[in-house]
Amino acid sequence: MIKENSYVVCFGEVLWDIFPQGTRAGGAPFNAAYNISKMGTAVKMLSRIGNDELGEKLTNQINTWGLTTEYIQVDNEHPTSTVIAKIDEDNEATYDIVNHVAWDYIDFLPEHEELISNAEAFVFGSLSARNPRSRETLLKLLKFAKLKIFDVNFRPPFIDLELIKELLFQADIVKMNKAEMRQIMQFFSEEYKSEDESAAFIQNHFNIKEIVLTKGSKGARYFVGNQNYGFSAVPIEIADTVGSGDAFLAGFISKRVQAKSPEEIMTEAISLGAFITSKAGACPDYEYEEFQKFKN
Repeated sequence: MIKENSYVVCFGEVLWDIFPQGTRAGGAPFNAAYNISKMGTAVKMLSRIGNDELGEKLTNQINTWGLTTEYIQVDNEHPTSTVIAKIDEDNEATYDIVNHVAWDYIDFLPEHEELISNAEAFVFGSLSARNPRSRETLLKLLKFAKLKIFDVNFRPPFIDLELIKELLFQADIVKMNKAEMRQIMQFFSEEYKSEDESAAFIQNHFNIKEIVLTKGSKGARYFVGNQNYGFSAVPIEIADTVGSGDAFLAGFISKRVQAKSPEEIMTEAISLGAFITSKAGACPDYEYEEFQKFKN
């Protein structure tokens, strides 16, 4: 069991996803935080919003969901982030991510050292570090984290090879999808031959203990040291795929911080990813009991 008063910190973007059918709170690390909380693990979101109407609405929404906004900074110069999201005929989402928004300017504060040092895990992605200010803050925070979980989450055009290398060297656990694995191999002019060889190369080159590879309808794999485990996807009727990878990560983290077996960790991850994919949006309203029924 996870010890009392323990928590996870998620760093990066909180924003409004603007869909044709409406506006929803989102951002990959926030989607993960929402679902980690739903799994019964305390979570703290470290981000920044604008001092504007959208920021106020976002604060109210987050509070309504029972998550703390204590570590979400308010910016008087830069606006709360918005993303124009489009869903294609295959239920896949694409995003137009506005630049120079509040979460690009997350400040490092003295209290963050204790916050990160005491967290069971520190979760971050590459998009959150696209701007020098938030990047500098992230790199400072990583020095204090005891378990660093890197969700690669490439979002063109914000892909910086040198930054990706730096974050990979920092990480203990890396989550990526198949396309991201191929792209990382291309960065190093390495021929992509197989999942196993690519995972071994990335693990050895960056001294990464664990790699989680998501493959959509083809399931997922978990590389732990020299061991690896394969898991099938849960067949479901797709509502949309928005936030499915973030939910997968949330399920993974909720069991990983409890030091459960690889089978338990990945079953939770795949099940939660599928559960959220069967619902509209990345942060749908649900109770843990509903997820348990789905899983069983």
